[in-house]
Amino acid sequence: MEEYLPLIIQLVSGAAGGNVAGKLLPKLNLGTLGNSIAGILGGGLGGTLLGMLGLGTDGGMDLSGILGSVAGGGVGGGVIMAIIGAIKSAMSK
Repeated sequence: MEEYLPLIIQLVSGAAGGNVAGKLLPKLNLGTLGNSIAGILGGGLGGTLLGMLGLGTDGGMDLSGILGSVAGGGVGGGVIMAIIGAIKSAMSK
């Protein structure tokens, strides 16, 4: 279970990041459920991308590993939510 903890942190942080981005960017807001789903996807992708670049957590559960997972997931979630929101907004015009 401990090996999955960074991924779980990234997914939860992604959902939070997606919802924060939705509040900060109301024109791109997908609603709470849409923001959360996009954020979860972005959190997983963001954490994986940071890991591939060697910038993410190495799976350790020390403070820096946890903060890396939170940051990667939150930023990834916000970015993916904004991209999906922009695409949805552009398609509705």
